[in-house]
Amino acid sequence: MPKQIFYPFIGLYIIIIFYLAYTTPISPHEANIFYTDNGIVSILMHYGYETFGGFIGLRIFFIIIGICSIYLYYSMTNIYLNNDEDRMSATAIYLMLPAMITAFVLANISILVIPLVLIFLLAYDKNIIWLEILVMALLFIIHDASVIFFITIFIYGLVNKNKVLFISSGFFLVISIIITKGIEIGGRPSGHFIDIFGLYSAIFTPFIFIYFFYTLYRILLLEKKNILWYISFGALVLSLILSIRQRISITDFAPYVVISVVLMLDSFNKKVRVRLPEYQKYYKIGFKITIGTLIIISSIVIFHHENFASRLYSPYKIAKGLKSKNIKCYNINKRDKVYQFNFYGIRSCPKYKFIY
Repeated sequence: MPKQIFYPFIGLYIIIIFYLAYTTPISPHEANIFYTDNGIVSILMHYGYETFGGFIGLRIFFIIIGICSIYLYYSMTNIYLNNDEDRMSATAIYLMLPAMITAFVLANISILVIPLVLIFLLAYDKNIIWLEILVMALLFIIHDASVIFFITIFIYGLVNKNKVLFISSGFFLVISIIITKGIEIGGRPSGHFIDIFGLYSAIFTPFIFIYFFYTLYRILLLEKKNILWYISFGALVLSLILSIRQRISITDFAPYVVISVVLMLDSFNKKVRVRLPEYQKYYKIGFKITIGTLIIISSIVIFHHENFASRLYSPYKIAKGLKSKNIKCYNINKRDKVYQFNFYGIRSCPKYKFIY
């Protein structure tokens, strides 16, 4: 992607993100965090809402951090790609993923985790050891599922005989186990293993996930394995293994997986550019179809999100109608909607009142 297209794309992307964050009603997950949690996400939501108000107030700090992460991601691509246009293309593809659009718009932990992982990768590339350890400490503090990151770094340090990473990640890994901080493991074999592929297809779009999975698997068999591969492939494998026995929260794993889009593009470029122009044809057609599909799906997410986000819009529209009639309660028969209606000033009527 040439810079004449890339910079306007980034500007338009930021405008769209602000517009969506301003107009999209609070989600069940956001409402639950806002009223019941006391972690960093809830703190930022409350502070933003008290300062700015409205939906945008809930999300303003996450948008700002997300915008900063765009620069961090572009900087990180410099480690793996030599060409400026390739780095811009990797960044644009990463930003257009449906999961990233959602992460930028809604208040969530992922948009805090991703910049820290990117800073870690940049610090590792420049051998800034104190910054690597600081990032690990911050991830340990803010992300309950950071044990995923520590496991992958621990394995990388062990395999590559990196004592600093092996010891530091091992320390945080042991502490996580001691205080039982991390992912709950349990259940019995069920059908969630198939579901996880559907979730990843929704995160990446189907064609991109297929090639992404192929890239990581190909690197496992044939290519040099860098630290980014260990992080993403490790998180992906852990999510697949755990999904055999239980339903997992994809947001625990996604921040560590999606950042490897740059490896996918690097692998594709290597395969295409070693071939003569006449043998590049089918690769380029496949690339255009894949990117075209990504653009279509991302456009649907942006411009028609109301059609498939009824869990966000339905309570908002109902609450708006009730308030216009000066009605203060509603028969809320689903627990996950209670906090959404509370946000709009509508309480559950006594018949449906839940005990917390």
